[in-house]
Amino acid sequence: MSKTASQFDFNLFKQAKVFVAGPCSAETEEQVHETISELATACPQISLIRAGIWKPRTRPNSFEGIGSIALSWLKNAGKQVNLPVATEVANANHVEKALEAGIDVLWIGARSTVSPFIVQEIADALRGVDIPVFVKNPVNPELALWLGAIERLEQVGLKDIAAVHRGFSTYSKSIYRNVPNWEIPIELRRQAPELPILCDPSHIAGKRDLLFDVAQQAMNLQFDGLMMESHRNPSEAWSDAEQQLTPLALKALLLNLNTEQKAVAKSEDYSELKEFRTEIDRLDNYILELLSERMSIAKEIGKYKKLNGIAIHQAERWADTVRRALEMGKNNGLSENFILDLFQKIHKESLDKQTEE
Repeated sequence: MSKTASQFDFNLFKQAKVFVAGPCSAETEEQVHETISELATACPQISLIRAGIWKPRTRPNSFEGIGSIALSWLKNAGKQVNLPVATEVANANHVEKALEAGIDVLWIGARSTVSPFIVQEIADALRGVDIPVFVKNPVNPELALWLGAIERLEQVGLKDIAAVHRGFSTYSKSIYRNVPNWEIPIELRRQAPELPILCDPSHIAGKRDLLFDVAQQAMNLQFDGLMMESHRNPSEAWSDAEQQLTPLALKALLLNLNTEQKAVAKSEDYSELKEFRTEIDRLDNYILELLSERMSIAKEIGKYKKLNGIAIHQAERWADTVRRALEMGKNNGLSENFILDLFQKIHKESLDKQTEE
């Protein structure tokens, strides 16, 4: 499968924040050209243009993208402003069509990342092709699936791979369209420190008034860039109208971002920070010692329950423990969600220790 060299310089990730922007969907040739032209003028920080050609939709009879005819619209619009272009692919046919059109960067969407079969099909179609690929997190909050998709691409020889954090689906009520679960991309960075990670505030926020806060949080967490949706007239967009910005609104957002925060590698350079970190390390060690002591007691409880025919899980005792923890946590300025999540994990480990006996 032939492919001309990508016009996107992946080394940009080593030099500065990378900003990707463009319409959620290519709708008409005029809309694509006009939006991209306005973006290039308003936002010189942008180094890559995005647009959806094929749109995976939750329900049938929704707008599912113009299809391959729009690939030339996107590519020509990029050439007009001298910027490389990117689009989403969800199967081998998409890959073939995108490569034939000279698309510079491909991305794998959240609905595809969740399926190892789909990712492997895309990876096989890219075997021997030198092109940057971005991988969005799967819709469900499972780091192993995200890492697995990246590894499948690496195994076919792809080297220029980046991750895109776009949030995770949830049934619980949230102000976000997709909850960010920031701890997951943070853990991804720990396990794959050389992997560039962008944030997609558009899909996390789902609405314009939350976009800046999400984007700034990504910068605070030292993400390598942003991938955002922009439309010449968002109110008329055929998909995701509420989360798209006009090029001028995107310009304002980018100009107001604080992107220059230091990534302090050595606390020795900041004596006060070093003192804080030393104290944190001491407390972490103490917490781990206390947890170890707690689990030792849980083992003894397990032995006692087994000897006396007592059920491992005691619902009334657990409810009382949670009540006390939540009350104490509140009095000490800790959030209810944090306390509940922490104690649920402690409780599970405690039950596991009791079951071992």
